[in-house]
Amino acid sequence: MNELRTSTPDDLGRSVQDYIDETPVWPDGTKVPSTPMTGMQWRIWWLAAAGKFFEGLVVFMTGVALPLMAKEFNMGATQHGLVSAASLAGILVGALLLGGLADRFGRKFMFVVEMVIFIVFLALLAVSPTFVWTVVFLFGIGVALGCDYPTAHLVISESIPSLARGRLVLSAFGFQAVGALTGTLVGYLVLSNIQDVTAWRLMYAVAILPALAVVVGRFFVTESASWLLSHGRVEEAQREAQRLLQRSPQYPKAVKLAPRHHHGHGHGHGERHPAALFKAGHNRRATILAAVPWFLQDLSTYGIGIFTPSILAAALGHAAAHSQDLTDIISSDVLAAEGAALIDLLLLVGIGAAVALSDRVGRIPLQILGFAGCAAGLMVAALSTYYDDPTRIALVVVGFMLFNFMTNLGPNAQTYLIAGEVFPTHIRGMGAGFAAAFAKIGAVLTAFLFPILLAELGTRALLFALVGASLVGAAVTFYFRIETRGRSLDDIGL
Repeated sequence: MNELRTSTPDDLGRSVQDYIDETPVWPDGTKVPSTPMTGMQWRIWWLAAAGKFFEGLVVFMTGVALPLMAKEFNMGATQHGLVSAASLAGILVGALLLGGLADRFGRKFMFVVEMVIFIVFLALLAVSPTFVWTVVFLFGIGVALGCDYPTAHLVISESIPSLARGRLVLSAFGFQAVGALTGTLVGYLVLSNIQDVTAWRLMYAVAILPALAVVVGRFFVTESASWLLSHGRVEEAQREAQRLLQRSPQYPKAVKLAPRHHHGHGHGHGERHPAALFKAGHNRRATILAAVPWFLQDLSTYGIGIFTPSILAAALGHAAAHSQDLTDIISSDVLAAEGAALIDLLLLVGIGAAVALSDRVGRIPLQILGFAGCAAGLMVAALSTYYDDPTRIALVVVGFMLFNFMTNLGPNAQTYLIAGEVFPTHIRGMGAGFAAAFAKIGAVLTAFLFPILLAELGTRALLFALVGASLVGAAVTFYFRIETRGRSLDDIGL
């Protein structure tokens, strides 16, 4: 039994996903229990996961670097806000304007380009001469990260077996948390060994060489055969599918693809126009499901992010007075890094649960459960305002811990997963990019408006409002639900 064969004849002409999902059979008729991943499939996964790793690393770095930037550039409150919002605004623009380019120029092309953009702006940030240029370079990094939201998802999901798609996409997504934890270590080591206001520059510079290795690796992956097929490039699609599925012993022996048609429409530019996302029927339903719950999730997540530092400081006894002394700034920065590490660990636990359950339970049930759990956690935190310390702090910490776990089990993970799955191949990049950009509108609004609303409405009212946002997220998910667990991406939207 030294050869494998497929259970379906190759001369029938099948979709790319049919070949990827094919379960091999030994010559004696014994079925292999699962579809084994090829070396190329794993290479694509690792290189996509690396992009999410750098996202977590750099976003975290900005939080640690901010006090030192403020000292070097004599930043005021407005300038603090601009630095904090720069990468978020860049992510919004990158997801909206560059994400859709993966539908036009190809998944691999944008997979490489986004990492080149990332490296260029990362290097420039490390030698930034002024505050204004620092904001510009952070925005540029955000643009690259925004492009990665849809692109990284697509290069994984269009190259792996349907039954493993949820856990593999989400495990790659979870590398954001690994990157943040690594950033904790890098920030801690730099701050502990370099007592200088310019130490923040080295934090960013550390990531340049690993990122260069990733961009080189991305040149040698396959193009999405599904994307090529959607553009009518059948021979190239067959060649890339064969390369993707190269294994020993080899199966399938040959790839013969049958082009898929989208409701009788052609694949010209009109079909890929942004208006296609709002076309009545499946596309509009998919756009609402992908974008609105993600927007509502970001409102709560970034809102809680504003609360967290002060809560951790109070709960852990590390509240520090404002100081202009460099030693005090670095000491407070180290403590903040330690507190953030606790939150990142909760992120890993939640994402781990999402990875384990997404292909078993389904995306929609987990997202609804997650939103309900977020509402419960926020309710506990809101009720804490009726109590005095230490009960107040205990309830807030419990509420935020529940929120962090449930959001990462549910909407934080599932919105990302769903956005890259519910659209047809020819507009998948544009749809996922629009959803990510729409979500980041919520993040940017929160970053700017939350402090104002906090002062005007108070903590209790704002937390109750976020409870409502989570419940609306659960309702929208249920009403517009499209379950993609185990489904072939080639069949979605047909």
